[in-house]
Amino acid sequence: MQVGRRVVLRYAIDREASPHGESMSDALGTILAAEEQVVRVMTRRGELAVPRALVIAAKEVPPPPVRRPRSS
Repeated sequence: MQVGRRVVLRYAIDREASPHGESMSDALGTILAAEEQVVRVMTRRGELAVPRALVIAAKEVPPPPVRRPRSS
């Protein structure tokens, strides 16, 4: 995982902490740091720190599509 890359991370979460009992979640964003113990991702909602031990999968994804202005 390289800093600056746009990725989707799938990671395990605590079922009891989850409002609906899910066991996994996804984070889509840009990698800010890939440290030994944690991966930091900047998502639309802000910075997210995911412990590496909880990362199930990581995949690089293309940049978001360019928004086109509405036509009248």
